[in-house]
Amino acid sequence: MTPSQILIVTLLFLLALGLLAVMIALPALRLRQVGKYLRAVLAAPDRPILLPRSLWSVGGELSALQERLALQQEEARQAERRRQDLIAFLAHDLKTPLTSVLGYLQLLTDEPDLTEEQRAKYTGIALSKARRLEELVGEFFDINTMDLTLQKHDPVQISFLLEQLADEFYPLFAEKELTCQPQIQPHLVVSGDGDKLARVFDNVLRNAVKYSLPNSPVGLAARREGAAAVVTITNEGLEIPEGELTRIFEKFYRLDAARSTSTGGAGLGLATAKEIVELHGGSIRAESTGTQTAFHITLPLRG
Repeated sequence: MTPSQILIVTLLFLLALGLLAVMIALPALRLRQVGKYLRAVLAAPDRPILLPRSLWSVGGELSALQERLALQQEEARQAERRRQDLIAFLAHDLKTPLTSVLGYLQLLTDEPDLTEEQRAKYTGIALSKARRLEELVGEFFDINTMDLTLQKHDPVQISFLLEQLADEFYPLFAEKELTCQPQIQPHLVVSGDGDKLARVFDNVLRNAVKYSLPNSPVGLAARREGAAAVVTITNEGLEIPEGELTRIFEKFYRLDAARSTSTGGAGLGLATAKEIVELHGGSIRAESTGTQTAFHITLPLRG
């Protein structure tokens, strides 16, 4: 080979080595670039990102990730706002009945000449307010202490459970002069934790009683639909606006109309019910038309 040919071969060999080095380095460089923009997305999900042409192929994935992170941040902000609202509502809701309890008890102590009728009236009011306090504290105790995991897969006879619950609720029905004639199909058996499922039906039925108009019916029905058991609890009261029907299952969410000291809860009972139902592979939904509101709880039957 001539010296010029040797030079050309040498140059081609060096060029090939250079191209090989670049090809080896490109994936690592590309990976570092992707990592850089990924860190930028994680640091500021709501800030637009401009990718170089070399990364356009992964732009869709980064944009989707950015949208999910921004949505999660917004949901977290909304949850925090609801928590702060709850604290404000709770401070008011606890203070008002507590003030009434103390006031009427003090009155009973300081006024020995009260008639028996007056004493009975004031004692009844104090007792009602004390129960209100117990209910609010109970909601918070439940949400903070209940283990919302499913560790039991026992057969649960929900037909019997619902019939028993209807009997237990008789004093609450009588207090508001409500009527309840259960229509429960027998032998509906699901798999899961009986105590937790009892809490679901208790929460939803208690909610129905709470918001029922006096002298109205409360419906409690259970039936088989294919491979599922469907429990429907209805009551007559104020209509729930369409936009609120899904939000009533969020933790700490309360309808504006529910913020009165006589009926408004902490906004945890239905959220707890939803979590338990979903743990059992079921679903819960609400519908409201006119004066009737219905909660439908669907659970898979035990095979």
